[in-house]
Amino acid sequence: MSTIVLIHGLWVTPRSWEQWIPYYEAKGHTVVAPAYPGFDVEVEALRADPTPIAKVTVPETVAHLEKIITGLPEKPILIGHSFGGTLTQLLLDRGHGAAGVVVGSAPPEGIRVTPPSQIKSLFPILNNPAKRHQAAGFTPEQWHYAFCNTLSAEQSRAAYDRYAIPAPGSWVWAYGLLANFKPGRQDTWVDFHNNERAPLLFIAGGADHIMPPSVNRSNAHHYKAPDTVTEYHEFPGRSHWTCGESGWEAVADKALDWALRHAR
Repeated sequence: MSTIVLIHGLWVTPRSWEQWIPYYEAKGHTVVAPAYPGFDVEVEALRADPTPIAKVTVPETVAHLEKIITGLPEKPILIGHSFGGTLTQLLLDRGHGAAGVVVGSAPPEGIRVTPPSQIKSLFPILNNPAKRHQAAGFTPEQWHYAFCNTLSAEQSRAAYDRYAIPAPGSWVWAYGLLANFKPGRQDTWVDFHNNERAPLLFIAGGADHIMPPSVNRSNAHHYKAPDTVTEYHEFPGRSHWTCGESGWEAVADKALDWALRHAR
């Protein structure tokens, strides 16, 4: 059996994995679902006071996750959703993980595909420069478009009430649509030619608005090292909330089965 590290994305906490954790544990695996620095409190507390996460940075988050991963008894399987997918790519590039799976991954530096639905999804965070220095979130209606567009309004609102929090606006401003226009390497730069990187699978939801399939396909195709394994799989008709919407078990099974076959 394996150790699995589940890395959550922005606008949620490790609570977003609450179905996956017992599902994988029932298969005999050890599951760790760490929070980013400052995200290690309940959703309700972060909604009431999001200031602890407003100034969290990507480098300190990567260092925090590295400390947890290197303290494990074996190299784990890394599974990341959304910006957790970006963090998973950064960790794999640094030599961590026996295999990695990214689900609806936000892109690292260098991915220039920006579909209209992605721009619309992120606009509520980018529409005011002041949000760059704040913890910024979505309204229930914005969440429905960005995360849960394949769900009913009622289902989306239930997910929003259970999981949604603000997120560091600086991450969206620095590493979102504007990252490729800044000179020099950014904090989300990865070496696409790294021959030592563990196998990596991209899973995309065919109806994902905020991280559409074209973004994930482009990200996967950027990896060029000939001695590494990089694959792409798309689930038609699934939203960005593919880890939580009905049928999430198929996504969890695909991620785990692939990782177990390719882990090294």
